[in-house]
Amino acid sequence: MALEIEKKFLVKGDFRSFSSSKSHIVQGYICSASGRTVRVRLCDEESFLTIKGPSTDDGLSRHEYEYAISREDAIGLLSLCEGGIIDKTRWFVPMNDGHTVEVDEFHGDNAGLVVAEVELQSTDEAFAKPEWMGEEVTGDRRYYNSQLREKPFSLWEKG
Repeated sequence: MALEIEKKFLVKGDFRSFSSSKSHIVQGYICSASGRTVRVRLCDEESFLTIKGPSTDDGLSRHEYEYAISREDAIGLLSLCEGGIIDKTRWFVPMNDGHTVEVDEFHGDNAGLVVAEVELQSTDEAFAKPEWMGEEVTGDRRYYNSQLREKPFSLWEKG
């Protein structure tokens, strides 16, 4: 059984200079109800269908299954998605401790939001948090991509 364990943080400084690569991602949600999501994603030249179960109470882990699909199928499935498409650049930042931090810089209605995620092998695994990583937002549903589709960052109250 596939279990995704990750921590999520806001980004407060320069991360790009530490990045080793980046990808452009467009994704939509076929289903995003009751904490269970079915997502279709185009990532550069690859495409995927991903099924995720509900998160644990702390938002740290959930079951995830991901399957490569053809680009043609992904484009067709995007037309079946719920409203609101996520558009972002994902930056890959290798860390000295062996982890790779994925930094999502959102575009469109979510422009201005930059979130870093680090995948872990266990819920208590330590990692070296870089200076540009700010407040932890693990478990805050507002930062889930499926929620950003519904209530984009541009509509959040600022202050």
